[in-house]
Amino acid sequence: MNKLQDWKERLKKGHMLSVIGVLLIVVIALGIILYTKQREYRQASENSYNMAFYELVDYVENVETYLAKSLISSTSEHGAETLTNLWREANLAQSYLARLPIESQELENTEKFLNQVSDYSYSLSRKNIYNENLTEEDLKNLKDLHSYSVELENTLNQLSEDLNTGRFSWGELTKKGTVAFAQQVDNISKESFSNLEENFHQYAGLIYDGAFSEHLTGQEKKGLTGEDIEEEQAKQIAENFVGKDKIKEISNLGFSENATIPVYDFSITSHENTTSNISISKKGGHIVYININREVNSEMISQEEADSKGKEFLASKGFKDMKETYYLKQEGIVTINYAATQEGVVMYPDLIKVKVALDNGEILGMETTGYLNNHTQREIGNINISKEEAKKSLNKDLQIESEGLAVIPTEWKSEILCYEFKGKVEDREFLVYINSENGREEDILIITNTPNGTLTM
Repeated sequence: MNKLQDWKERLKKGHMLSVIGVLLIVVIALGIILYTKQREYRQASENSYNMAFYELVDYVENVETYLAKSLISSTSEHGAETLTNLWREANLAQSYLARLPIESQELENTEKFLNQVSDYSYSLSRKNIYNENLTEEDLKNLKDLHSYSVELENTLNQLSEDLNTGRFSWGELTKKGTVAFAQQVDNISKESFSNLEENFHQYAGLIYDGAFSEHLTGQEKKGLTGEDIEEEQAKQIAENFVGKDKIKEISNLGFSENATIPVYDFSITSHENTTSNISISKKGGHIVYININREVNSEMISQEEADSKGKEFLASKGFKDMKETYYLKQEGIVTINYAATQEGVVMYPDLIKVKVALDNGEILGMETTGYLNNHTQREIGNINISKEEAKKSLNKDLQIESEGLAVIPTEWKSEILCYEFKGKVEDREFLVYINSENGREEDILIITNTPNGTLTM
C-alpha cells in the first residue's frame, strides 16, 4: 500500500515538473518572439530614420545648389524657375527634418533657416514672374543664405559619414529620450548641429524687406503688450471683465504654459448657475478667450442687431474701430469676425471673434488670438496706383458692389495693402484684391452666402 502511495506521489511530482517545464518553454518562446518583434521594430525605425536623414541631406544639397544658381541667374524667367525650385526643395528638407527623432527646440534655428529660405525664395520668385529685377539687397540676402546653406550641408555630410561608419545610431538617440541631440552629436564631430545652431544665432536676427519681414524671424506678438502678471492679478482681471456682481464662484484651472499665448485659465459660475471659461494672457493680462455655456432656444434679433451688439461690446472693452466681416450661425448663436480698421483701411490680420446670442443679444464668447498676434499701429503702405487704375486689372464681367482699402495676410506670413473690390459675376460673389503699389492681382475669394452665414473660400 505504501509503495502504491509513493508511486502516486512521484507521478504527481513528475506531472508538476512537466507542467513547469511546459510553462518555461512557453515563456522562453514568448520571450524570443517579443525580442524578435522588438528587434524588427527597432530595425524598421532605424531604417525609417536613415531614409529621412539621407533625404534631408539630398534636399539640403539641392537648396545649396539652387541658392548658388540664384546668385548668377541673369534673366527673370530663369530666376523664377530657380527660385521656385529652391522653394520646393527647402519645403521638402523641412518635412524630412521633422521626421527625425530630435526635439524641435534642439534644432530650432536650423528649422527656422529652412523655413525662411522657403518663404524668401517664394517671395522673390513672384518678383521674377512679374519681370522685376532682384535688388542689390535681395542678392546680398541670397548670398548670406547661401553661406549658411554651405555650412549646413557640410555638417550633414559629416554626420552622414558618422552614420555610415556606425559611430552613432538613431536608436541610441531615442533611448536617451530628452537628452539633446545637439549635445549627443557634439561628442561625435566638431562640426555638429550644436555648433551649427550656435552659428545660426547670428543668422536669426537678419531682417528682410518686403514680403520677408521681421515677424518671420521673431516670436513677437505685436498686440500682446504689457508686463507679465501673476495668477492672482489674472483672476482680478477675469472678475472685472465679467463683472464681480455676476459671479457666484470663480475657480483657478491652472496655467497653460505651452499654449500659443501662455494663459491663466479660470472657470466662473454665475448666480444663474451658468458656467463659463476664461483665459487671461500672462503677458499684459489680455483677454484671450471667454466662452459662456448657455443654451439658446430662439432667434429674436436680426443679424444687423447682432453685429451692432458685438461692436458695442468690443468698444466697451477697449477694442474700437472694429468692422464686422463674416459670420456663421449655429444653434441660435452667431459667431462674427471683426477686423480692426485704421484710417478707413480694414486690417484683416487683426481679427476678433465674438459670439452673440440671437434670443436677447447677450455676448456669449470672444476669442482675440489673431488680434493679439498681429495688431499694431501700421504705417499705411505705398499707394502708387489709383482706384480707377486698379479696376483695370479686374475681370471685365465683374459687377462691382463695393470697394475700399484693406491689408491682407499673405501665404508667406507678411502683409500687403490692397484695393478690395466686392462684386458679382453672374450669380457668384467674389472679393478681388489688387496690390495698391503695383496693380497685381494678389488674391480672389469666393463669397458663399448660406442660411447660416457668410463664408469665404
